[in-house]
Amino acid sequence: MQFPLSLIDISLWLAITALVLLITAEMLSQRYHQGTIRIDKKRLRNVTVLVSISFLVTVVVRILGMIIRP
Repeated sequence: MQFPLSLIDISLWLAITALVLLITAEMLSQRYHQGTIRIDKKRLRNVTVLVSISFLVTVVVRILGMIIRP
């Protein structure tokens, strides 16, 4: 049985998720005290960094796959 997602699909998903999390974190910094939303900004930024690093790792794996293949 083949895995339904390829590395390109996972990489694209991680990139979009990182962008959404980054935009959300930046919007929360402006409106943090005005609403009733209680989100830990530090944890949100840590998750954003983790997802961004995961995206970069998938990009490096794809580049290495292109270089190693004859």
